[in-house]
Amino acid sequence: MKEYKYKINGNLYKVAVGDIDDNIAQVEVNGVPYKVELERAKGAAPVKVAAAPKAAAAPRTASGEKVIAKPAAGGAGAAVVAPLPGVVISIPVKVGDTVKAADTVLLLEAMKMENAIHAGRDGRVASINVNPGDSVLEGATLLTIE
Repeated sequence: MKEYKYKINGNLYKVAVGDIDDNIAQVEVNGVPYKVELERAKGAAPVKVAAAPKAAAAPRTASGEKVIAKPAAGGAGAAVVAPLPGVVISIPVKVGDTVKAADTVLLLEAMKMENAIHAGRDGRVASINVNPGDSVLEGATLLTIE
């Protein structure tokens, strides 16, 4: 719904306009729903405006479980883990790259904010366990540095 605020004769009105189907608009004024009939121009076709489509559901495996990277057992080297759950935006390093402790090795989106994940130690990237677009849980091993 698209929301507007109007001041009429000193009174404040919060108006939300929803779907419009066959010149009937779903409108909510100060929390009270109304069906409003729009005037049709002579010879004009009926107006139909649908709300934006909803986001698709998270992908699932054949057994119905959500596809989410889980904390993995650490291998050789130091694991760089996710400090909070989120979605991997980008990975600016490749396996074999040499990194310093303060280098950003991954960008993670959590709570609509980008979080730069740093290497935490000097070394070489031994493995990358996630891909851009993956959802990760807190504590998931993102990559290892040896």
